[in-house]
Amino acid sequence: QLQASGGGLVQAGGSLRLSCTASGRTFSSYTMSWFRQASGKEREFVATIAWSGDITYYTDSVKGRFIISRDNAKSMVYLQMNSLQPEDTAVYYCAGDPRSGFRSSEYNYWGQGTQVTVSS
Repeated sequence: QLQASGGGLVQAGGSLRLSCTASGRTFSSYTMSWFRQASGKEREFVATIAWSGDITYYTDSVKGRFIISRDNAKSMVYLQMNSLQPEDTAVYYCAGDPRSGFRSSEYNYWGQGTQVTVSS
């Protein structure tokens, strides 16, 4: 199971750190990713990290602002979000799978989502 937390309301330019707690499976060997879904839009890829933590990818709109990381010993995945903008407003989901991928359909395990709202 995955559980995301850390969302909230922040002003533009501010920062938040999302956390994803993993339990019940060997998520330390899984690719872990963050997706987001804004109201009325499809779920989109945000960032991904390999099981080893040494390979990361980001969608272009968050490059240089967001950082994905993981602590396998604690079964945790993080998304540090800096310089937040109103267009970052969405429900953020953590996802995991033994395979890697950038599409939500490629992930079998999902957290419940945490709301991030950025005010202008």
